[in-house]
Amino acid sequence: MAHIAVIIDNMFEDSEYTEPAKAFKAAGHQLTHIGLKENTTVKGKNKGTTVKIEKAVRDVFEKDFDALLIPGGYSPDHLRADEATVEFVKKFFESNKPVFAICHGPQLLITAKVLNGRTVTGWKSIIQDIKNAGAKFLDQEVVEDGNLISSRHPGDLPMFISASLKHLQ
Repeated sequence: MAHIAVIIDNMFEDSEYTEPAKAFKAAGHQLTHIGLKENTTVKGKNKGTTVKIEKAVRDVFEKDFDALLIPGGYSPDHLRADEATVEFVKKFFESNKPVFAICHGPQLLITAKVLNGRTVTGWKSIIQDIKNAGAKFLDQEVVEDGNLISSRHPGDLPMFISASLKHLQ
């Protein structure tokens, strides 16, 4: 079973974390919640879902995980201002391990400068940012491009989860 890093901060989109996390756990995968500071709690933006940060991003290495989940909401925008987070995401992406990004999740990938030449989807307000990063944007429920699986919004979660689980097999 896979060990999945979840990179998350305050104001994440609740369902974009809770639904994939529940599905990954039900399939037997292990999650580690990574954030800016170990042993803190972050909250979702709509339902106030709480997530305990188990490891600080400065204390983890991409080699210790099999996949990366980037929930959307405002969390990716907060996280991309942190150099250690951007470097972790960049190294993870370049390791060619699965990266699951939904909604605003691609913002972290844009800042890590890893989207050039890739095909991706995301929330409508970041379409131009995705294109400016050199990626091809597709307006569809789920886009799979090598190790990258992306979706637009919570309405796409069933397809996003299905594609992510399939990629972990």
